[in-house]
Amino acid sequence: MSTWPDTRILDLLGIELPIIQAPMAGSTSPQMVIAASQAGALGSMPAATLSLEQLRQALSTIRQASTGPLNVNFFCHQPPAPNPEHDRQWKALLEPYYRELGADFEAPTPVSNRAPFDNASCEVVEELRPEVVSFHFGLPEKALLERVKATGAKVLSSATTVEEAIWLEQHGCDAIIAMGYEAGGHRGMFLSERLSSQIGTMALVPQIVDAVSVPVIAAGGIGDARGIVAALALGASAVQIGTAYLFTPEATITPSHHQALHSAQASETALTNLFTGRPARGIVNRLMREVGPINPTAPAFPLAGGALMPLRARDEAGFSSLWAGQAVGLKHALSTAQLTRQLAAQAYAQLTRQPA
Repeated sequence: MSTWPDTRILDLLGIELPIIQAPMAGSTSPQMVIAASQAGALGSMPAATLSLEQLRQALSTIRQASTGPLNVNFFCHQPPAPNPEHDRQWKALLEPYYRELGADFEAPTPVSNRAPFDNASCEVVEELRPEVVSFHFGLPEKALLERVKATGAKVLSSATTVEEAIWLEQHGCDAIIAMGYEAGGHRGMFLSERLSSQIGTMALVPQIVDAVSVPVIAAGGIGDARGIVAALALGASAVQIGTAYLFTPEATITPSHHQALHSAQASETALTNLFTGRPARGIVNRLMREVGPINPTAPAFPLAGGALMPLRARDEAGFSSLWAGQAVGLKHALSTAQLTRQLAAQAYAQLTRQPA
């Protein structure tokens, strides 16, 4: 391949292909990141569910196998204040499931956590110096962000609205991920909690492109070359792809998640706050059907998952998060490297096809 129509992301991040392998916490292995990077995309390692030592080990493994640019992704939420009464109400709602499945309702509730970006995380960035650092749920405080940028890292973050995109540019982002309503996993929303006004990728991308001067990366509902071509036509400089990579052998998903991915259709995903307390798109399962995908009783992010752990241990498919986007119906049987190369080759062929 010679020249893509828009090379701003390629030049900014030092990659060959306008594809970013999405950092999917709990589902992304170092091997996936390595394979995506070696194929010419930007490999992305999520940090939210890893201890700092686990993160160091993962990044060391990647560095030993790949010389390409590396993206490390962090959540930058604020941990919620304790709310014992809310926690009690949530567990009480789940009590019938405890009784049915034989879980000990009286036992202390396990703690579910997602690590936010903090001083210790920033020290790891300063130590290991990834070329790209991306954030979800906005950006960290100014002092931490300045330390990240002082390492030379390019900074990305997700916007689910035009207003969020403008805010991210004003606060120092080098490129913005336009996260459409179709995307799997946690919504990156941070300026508003209104799910009803969230925007689809086709409408969101061109509006963000028009509103900011930095390059835009399209995310949400992109699972094949046609989606890439459409995103670039709308003004995006690159795409971020997640769900398609869940089908690869490098994905670290559970057997239940694997089975659900292969049987689900696009209409079988929904946004839910049940598993973490924050809206995220996943495949509909028993808990989502019976409690409702969005339930105000669920504790604030990231605490909702604690009370579900004993249930998940007994019925993984029914009570665990099965994250996936609306492109879940575009199934394949390829490795990470094969998928990356095929997506790029097919998209490039469509983009450079001469008219008859």
